[in-house]
Amino acid sequence: MEQQNDWTDPAGGPGASGGQPEPPTTGGIDDRPLGEDDTLSLATVKPDTGKRIVAAVIDCIVAAVLNFIPAIGGLVAAGYWLVRDGMEIDFMDRRSIGKKVMKLRPIRLDGQPMDLDTSARRNWMFALGGVAWFLKYIPIIGWLLLPLVGLAALGLGLYELFRVISDPQGRRLGDTMAGTKVIEVAD
Repeated sequence: MEQQNDWTDPAGGPGASGGQPEPPTTGGIDDRPLGEDDTLSLATVKPDTGKRIVAAVIDCIVAAVLNFIPAIGGLVAAGYWLVRDGMEIDFMDRRSIGKKVMKLRPIRLDGQPMDLDTSARRNWMFALGGVAWFLKYIPIIGWLLLPLVGLAALGLGLYELFRVISDPQGRRLGDTMAGTKVIEVAD
């Protein structure tokens, strides 16, 4: 038997709340209502935008250094952007180097630990910059794609910054796609 919560009307099914407010949702792709099994509260305070920007700048520096690896640097940097929040490396603790330094942590709204898949869904738009850097090594086709991929990366990056600033919880497009958010932590 399906477990009912305060937001389920046995006569009308989910959403038939009879004038009651709509249930809070995870804000993820499935936008399912929060239930008793959810371990994280959405009522946390929006993390400091300045800390998030500094963390992003630190991660940009890391990616820029990786870009200097001859020929494959762009792909290595793109790989860092993709998996930076899901690596199980002790000093990173399932978050990027920038977030670790700035005492921020990405969390999944379903309460599960961050993993590589979630990190890739959250950060794919930032990996486009590394891919664009790599395209310069591919004659003709790469050179033709470079401006398009570069513009897409720039546009998405600016949109992500807009979302971090304007969203009440500081959730960007990548957070919405991956069902995550960033919080401030003590360590």
